[in-house]
Amino acid sequence: MGYGREREADMDDAQAWDERLSWAYGLISKDPAERAVALDHLASAREATAEAVAHFNSTLMALQEQGVEDPYDVPALRVAWEERLRIGSRSLPDGVWHRLDYEDIVEWPGLPYALLFLEWEARFPDEWTLAAKEWGTKEGLIRDLAVDSVGRNAVARAKLIDLVEIVVRRAYRCKDREYVRIARVVDGPPLRVRLEAARRSENPWARLHAGYVLWLLDRPEVPNSRRVWRTWLADAQQ
Repeated sequence: MGYGREREADMDDAQAWDERLSWAYGLISKDPAERAVALDHLASAREATAEAVAHFNSTLMALQEQGVEDPYDVPALRVAWEERLRIGSRSLPDGVWHRLDYEDIVEWPGLPYALLFLEWEARFPDEWTLAAKEWGTKEGLIRDLAVDSVGRNAVARAKLIDLVEIVVRRAYRCKDREYVRIARVVDGPPLRVRLEAARRSENPWARLHAGYVLWLLDRPEVPNSRRVWRTWLADAQQ
């Protein structure tokens, strides 16, 4: 569906992103009261997004039932789609779904909010799960961020090193395994010092996860597959 490209481009500069989603920084606040306000805002945004999606779907269905050959050329559907984009862009996870045509994600104005979405899941997993669980978005963002240019960006690199440490120190959650991609991109002394500390800690999850990630970092040619994990785990527990 290409007719929303111009509208999307108008919405894709740093100021526009901040106007839409700056409230979301409250989701990662250490202050429970600030998080509560942000969670209330998110609930309203998600409700509005669901209504916009339902309106678009009902408009499309009505046109199809009328036998319209190309409903996507109908102005009413164009308007419904643009509203769905506009309203969804003010919510999460919908707001971080559209990256347009940026070849380098570091140039994408939405990068801070992609990092925010992942940080929210890492630091407050229960709230994330209740309010905006979307494993596919988590996986997709991690894979998008696991590129060399992100590893060379000081701000993004520091944030991602924090996230890798948080993830290896907790019980496994869905798609956490994808963070090995990030670890390989931000590999270096700052990350390894933290991983070594986790590997030597009293936390059994941290010892296992950090040990596995360090083992993989020393073997960049080895895939991070379930089979490799099981084999490594069996050897580590002997």
